Amino acid sequence: MKKIVVILTGGTIAMKIDPTLGAAIPSPIADELMNNVKAHIKGVYIEEREIFNIPSPHVDHEKMILIRDEVIKALNEEETIGVIVTHGTDTLEETAYYLDITIDNKKPIVVTGAMRNASELGYDGALNLTASIATCLNEESVGLGTLVVMNNEVHSAAQVTKTNTLSVNTFKSPEFGPLGIIDNDEVLYYRRERSINKCIIDCLEPKIALLKMASGIEGDIIDFYIDNNYKGIVIEALGRGNVPPKTVPSIKRAIDNKIPVVMVSRCSTGRVLGSYGYKGGGRELFSIGVINGGALPGQKVRIALMALIAANKNNSEIEEFFKI
Repeated sequence: MKKIVVILTGGTIAMKIDPTLGAAIPSPIADELMNNVKAHIKGVYIEEREIFNIPSPHVDHEKMILIRDEVIKALNEEETIGVIVTHGTDTLEETAYYLDITIDNKKPIVVTGAMRNASELGYDGALNLTASIATCLNEESVGLGTLVVMNNEVHSAAQVTKTNTLSVNTFKSPEFGPLGIIDNDEVLYYRRERSINKCIIDCLEPKIALLKMASGIEGDIIDFYIDNNYKGIVIEALGRGNVPPKTVPSIKRAIDNKIPVVMVSRCSTGRVLGSYGYKGGGRELFSIGVINGGALPGQKVRIALMALIAANKNNSEIEEFFKI
């Protein structure tokens, strides 16, 4: 019989309200969740494997590597047709993107979670997990890389982001929209995304900084990263790819110290480009060796740079990775 492996890692999907705290905490609800889902799904064997039950802000690079190891182990089992990872939504897109760029396998990998905990009315955990199973069962999901399924929508891990702190439809692909929807357990794809560049590696470099630009920021925080042996810096720049002029000497110092600096925009959509030639403009930044991160958000570029630096990629190879 066909098998889908569900790797449980925690998050809101595995939480209930603690009556003493009056707040959601991790709870042992995996059996209840899986039994509800299995009662709805026929014709496929669902096997759950809980590797930990933690909130997603607790997911660091070491936990991501453990998740990847479990996903690859499940994918390599001949009877497995797809793998689902349940995950907290705060860092879900980062883990999903990490899996997307570091695993080269045609079988569907789906990451899902919940915005409401199991104590709340409208708990969306079972719905999202059932939709994820339907996605794995759909033959058109083969070869699409890692997918994120939430609120009956299928998204590319490379494009999706969490856009709202509360809403069940928080996960969106702002630039292009979802790949498809799930309607009555049937997946309807509207488009297929082209393959993204891969960096197949089983480790990550944790000392990669992420810095968001704002009015009047100076270069001292960049100097801190340089002086504390950071291996890479991601800058979420202003607009089209510009920074306050007082940061430029520190950015140049980082590059002179062989620290890759990758730039994206703090805007939610659009890519960076060297359109402006004033001090701190994109044209100057690219001329001194800043790498263009394209239209990706900073948190995903950081994950990619963690993998690329761990793989000992040089600046030219890093630049090639981010080319659209």
